Amino acid sequence: MAKYIAQLIVSGTQVVARAFARAIKQEIEASQQAAQKMNHAKTRSERIANQKLGLSLEEAQQILNVKTLDKEEIERRFQTLFKSNENTSLYIQSKIVRAKERLDHELTNLDEKSGQKPSENEAGSKT
Repeated sequence: MAKYIAQLIVSGTQVVARAFARAIKQEIEASQQAAQKMNHAKTRSERIANQKLGLSLEEAQQILNVKTLDKEEIERRFQTLFKSNENTSLYIQSKIVRAKERLDHELTNLDEKSGQKPSENEAGSKT
């Protein structure tokens, strides 16, 4: 009888160990895929923004459900989603805020690249 109990314990331990090893392997693969996705950013500044804000541009657009980088549309969607989730989930609200921050960061970068820095325009008009 003791022999069967020992075999049962050994078999059960092996099954649990295999399942645990498989779960760890899947988690490592998922982590590597997420890291690759974050590193596929086209430019260095985009990679930095992805790491700093924790969202890629595409994810931010999906969260706020915007297709183009239109400041008014982003603000409108942000306000609507933020208010509609006021009483439901702090986590969802934080994702909405992070998405808006990421899109605002991208808009700022686009303005800088096109030479439309607000500080330069104001400084130029004062002198």
